[in-house]
Amino acid sequence: MVLDIISAVLIFLGAVLSLAAAVGLARFGDLLSRMHASAKPQVLGLILVCVAIAIQFPTWATVTTLAIVISFQLVTIPVATHMVGRAGYRTKHLRRSMLYRDELAEAVDRAEAREIAWERQRGTGTDHHDG
Repeated sequence: MVLDIISAVLIFLGAVLSLAAAVGLARFGDLLSRMHASAKPQVLGLILVCVAIAIQFPTWATVTTLAIVISFQLVTIPVATHMVGRAGYRTKHLRRSMLYRDELAEAVDRAEAREIAWERQRGTGTDHHDG
């Protein structure tokens, strides 16, 4: 009986955190805020639901499967969030005024300057016109 109550509370908290992640994705306006809202509560919500399932079905097969699911999420969510942030930065889909310190700006400017110089050297620049 006590384990059922604990499981119900954990599932409820997991559902609330997942709902908070969904609301954050819908309500927040910029990419960085959406990334934060989608990653952190979603993972914690999943962990809480998995713990509740493990409490209800305490077999080795269930617990090891849930441990693999949790481990996979803990490894992949930061990587996926990093890649979304990187793509957003490169495509300029974020508000730079929201950044406390832009550590990539100088490196990106150097890379763009090298790319422009390389295109000019090869004669494939976009600044010439068909005529």
